[in-house]
Amino acid sequence: MVCEDDAPTLDLLRDHLTADRFAVLPAPTASDALRLCRYNQPDLLLLDLALPDASGLDVLREIREADGVTSRFDPGLRVIVLTGRGAEADRVRGLDLGADDYVVKPFHYQELRARVVAVLRRGLEEREGPCRVGEIVIDTGRRKVWVGERVVELSNKEFALLRVLASKPSHVFLKRELLETVWGYRSPVRTRTLDSHASRLRRKLDPEHRRFVINCWAHGYRLIDG
Repeated sequence: MVCEDDAPTLDLLRDHLTADRFAVLPAPTASDALRLCRYNQPDLLLLDLALPDASGLDVLREIREADGVTSRFDPGLRVIVLTGRGAEADRVRGLDLGADDYVVKPFHYQELRARVVAVLRRGLEEREGPCRVGEIVIDTGRRKVWVGERVVELSNKEFALLRVLASKPSHVFLKRELLETVWGYRSPVRTRTLDSHASRLRRKLDPEHRRFVINCWAHGYRLIDG
């Protein structure tokens, strides 16, 4: 949901987010935002602070103070404040009230999109329990990986790459899909980043036989043979 009273900004965000395959609920006022949160249960709220009928901080406070039952608000709703108020005191106040991120206008859409994806990913990770793919166990909440009884230490990007591959273990993920999902690249680029991370991940998961993280030449990667 996008809570923004400036019509051109609201239209711009709605058009770009829709083009990036997000379903967008526009909310030009605080009352619209609260009503839509109550009945539509969005995954994330982009929240302006200067709204015509109330402060965005009041919206954020009401969501965070909800009990999740009688109010019908989700107190864990992901919220990114998007505002022209860039003073340190405003940032601290918004984060103290429970904002997951704070973006100051004017903004670059690609950066905002990357922040949206990151915040949604963190929310998903907190809800996920451990998953098993063959000998590999991934505990996203605690950010731990085991192969059999052995704990595997991974960097942040290696862990993110493993999570994506494990979501569909025998599916071949195209290189451009992985570069966009893990690194946020939005257009084709010539880089060895993916290949080098995949190689390190393969060695860490199975130093002796390197059975996992299969390179499907000229296409992409998958976690296991299908």
